[in-house]
Amino acid sequence: MNPELMRLKILLPFSVFAEVDDVKRIVVETTQGSYGLLPQRLDCTAALAPGVLYYETATGGETFLAVDEGVLAKAGKEVLISVRHAIGGAELGQLKEAVEEEFLRLNEQEKTLRTTLAKLESDFIRRLVKFNRQE
Repeated sequence: MNPELMRLKILLPFSVFAEVDDVKRIVVETTQGSYGLLPQRLDCTAALAPGVLYYETATGGETFLAVDEGVLAKAGKEVLISVRHAIGGAELGQLKEAVEEEFLRLNEQEKTLRTTLAKLESDFIRRLVKFNRQE
C-alpha cells in the first residue's frame, strides 16, 4: 500500500462488506452534511446518515455505495466505516433509489417492531401488576 493513500474498511453488523487499499479520497453523507476525507486529514469520527458514499482509488477510479446510518472513524491512514446496511455494484441513480426505498422501508419496519414491543412490554407489566394484586 502506498503510504500517501488510505485504507478503507466497511463493516456491517456481522461481516466485512469491503476492504480497499490505495484510496485517494472518500466522500460520505453525515448528519451535518457531506464530508470529504483525504489522506492528510487529521484523525476524526463522524455519524453517518443514510446516503451515497463514494471513494476513489489510485487504480480503480470512483466507486459508489449506498450505506445506511452508521459511524466513520479515521485514524492515521486507516478509515473504518461501520454501517447497518450497504449496497454496491449499481449505478449512481440506482443507488439513490435503493437508499430511498430499501433503507427507509427498513426504518418503517423497525418503527413498527418497536411499537409492537412497547405494547407487549406494557401488557406484560399490566398483567404482572394484576397478578401481584391478586396475591
